[in-house]
Amino acid sequence: MHRTMMRPLPSGRLNARPALWFGIALAIIGTLELGLGVNWLASGLCLATLFMYLFLYTPLKQKTWWSTTIGAFPGAMPPLIGFAGAAGKLTAEAWVLGAILFLWQFPHFYAIAWMYREDYQRAGIKMLPVVEPDGQSTSRQILLYSLALIPISLLPKWMGMTGSIYLVGALALGAWFFYSGVQVSLDRTRAKARRVLLTSVVYLPVLYALMVLDPVRL
Repeated sequence: MHRTMMRPLPSGRLNARPALWFGIALAIIGTLELGLGVNWLASGLCLATLFMYLFLYTPLKQKTWWSTTIGAFPGAMPPLIGFAGAAGKLTAEAWVLGAILFLWQFPHFYAIAWMYREDYQRAGIKMLPVVEPDGQSTSRQILLYSLALIPISLLPKWMGMTGSIYLVGALALGAWFFYSGVQVSLDRTRAKARRVLLTSVVYLPVLYALMVLDPVRL
């Protein structure tokens, strides 16, 4: 892939074997450190994330476009890991934080897949825009997930996690994100996909930042 060819491993600047052992060492040390220093629930969730990403999502990338859905599960784990680390348990609030990140990933990664579909095709990675190159299914997925994200993103307010500042901000961000999805569904171009990508990059950190403007109940 042209997009990744200059990274250390593809470019040959880094040998695969020492990189593999370095990764294994980091996984073992990190899991133990998290378990001993924080708690074993957070450590277990971290280990589950590692296994899902490496042994489910990664092999499926060359087999089916459903790999994006499978990959969204480990992709949504960081809020759960953080919540478990802070609270020592997983509550409904934790699952809502994870659900927001889960849904957000689809417009974000489908936009990237549309922008670099030729690159993915060349690498044999079966992203949705590669399997269905007209972009209709891709734009539909972006639209549906950006719409589904709006009510889920409002749950922190109704669950007592945040206040009215968050509510107004989440509504505005959700409407903006959905509008970018509408645009790419009407005009399936690289420029519109890039707009979805840029919107997603702004959306998530601002949404989470709004949560800390009001007291957060764990």
